[in-house]
Amino acid sequence: MAEFEKILFKYIDFPEQDRIDTYMKNGGYAAFRKAVTTMTPEEVTDVVIKSGLRGRGGAGFPAGRKWSFLPKGTGKPVYLTVNADESEPGTFKDRELMEKDPHMVIEGTLIAAYAIKCKIAFIYIRGEFTFAARQLTRAIEEARAKGFVGKNISGKGIDIDIVVHRGGGAYICGEETALLTSLEGGMGYPRVKPPFPAVAGLYGCPTIINNVETLANLPHIINRGAEWFASIGTPKSTGTKIFCLSGHINKPGNYELPMGVPLREVLYDYGGGIKDGHNLKAVIPGGSSVPVLTADKIDVHMDFESLAEAGSMLGSAGVIVIDETMCMVRAALNLAQFYQHESCGQCTPCRQGTYWMLVILNRIEHGEGRMEDLDTLLDICDNIEGNTICPLGDAAVPSVRSTIKQFRDEYEYHITNKACLPGTTAPRFE
Repeated sequence: MAEFEKILFKYIDFPEQDRIDTYMKNGGYAAFRKAVTTMTPEEVTDVVIKSGLRGRGGAGFPAGRKWSFLPKGTGKPVYLTVNADESEPGTFKDRELMEKDPHMVIEGTLIAAYAIKCKIAFIYIRGEFTFAARQLTRAIEEARAKGFVGKNISGKGIDIDIVVHRGGGAYICGEETALLTSLEGGMGYPRVKPPFPAVAGLYGCPTIINNVETLANLPHIINRGAEWFASIGTPKSTGTKIFCLSGHINKPGNYELPMGVPLREVLYDYGGGIKDGHNLKAVIPGGSSVPVLTADKIDVHMDFESLAEAGSMLGSAGVIVIDETMCMVRAALNLAQFYQHESCGQCTPCRQGTYWMLVILNRIEHGEGRMEDLDTLLDICDNIEGNTICPLGDAAVPSVRSTIKQFRDEYEYHITNKACLPGTTAPRFE
């Protein structure tokens, strides 16, 4: 187990780290002061671009480059929206950051707002995150009392306000355009792109949307420089990443590790190995919306490029561990139920495709499946993928397609014997 310096989790369990006085004693808000007093917004953006910081919400798009897409001279206000609607099954990193170190999230938000010349930022937080919302709201008021939020910050004529907005708890509102529609007071329906939010987002104005973990990195990048951050991880996946371990693992939880750490190390050195002494069967490495990896692929490195080469994705880094007692048909059914329930129903491929996937998987699970169902499921996956307004349809496909392709024998056993493969049981994740 290699030694490394924690960045986001350095003070995560420090007593009263959620209070501004403690946060400032540990170096908090120094980066924001540095940014507004010694750097131009363009210089802040340039540092973030040079750091190689990529979005931590799933897509992995370079954060600084996203900021640079904002149009110039529109005469419209620019908005920053913090995507705190952490809804991906298997992912719970942003919640811990907001609950235990809310000022780091606030400081990152302020730095990003300054960089894009935004005067009001919205933190769109999942409705069920009651405690996290309270923590952020209190942190904003503490920062306001210290002069970091509000009018004429640091006497530089800079105005930045932050508003916490609680969503209704819909998975679809984690998609950036559905989030904006919800924030405007409408139903959380995704929008057709283009135009992209950087051009026409919240209230039709230029808008940047960044994930909580992405923004939490900004104070450290500004304090210590782009070269320092770029020296961590891999050349194309820089910095650390918070990996969320869950499922059949001895030590579930959040682990901050350098990008590119081997999956085997994550599971066995940090996660303590497979629960109850069972053998590993499969791993979902990036949250429920990415393809399953079989046990023989756990030497893959946990970065964007390596996982793509292995046939999966880093996504939100929600590492779901599956042992030999899991029936993969039931696992796929469980995830299909989630995506069918969370589909907004706006476009036909997703609305009908997720419905029919669920119908067929239920049929197989209950002993009424036919062999041709497997090819039908794969056809449904092909008809959903790439044909929907937003990525929810694409997110529903990998769990079904990858389990059929890699565990087809279990599906065929279900169809032939009308039962789970011997030795497998219903999902029992905790």
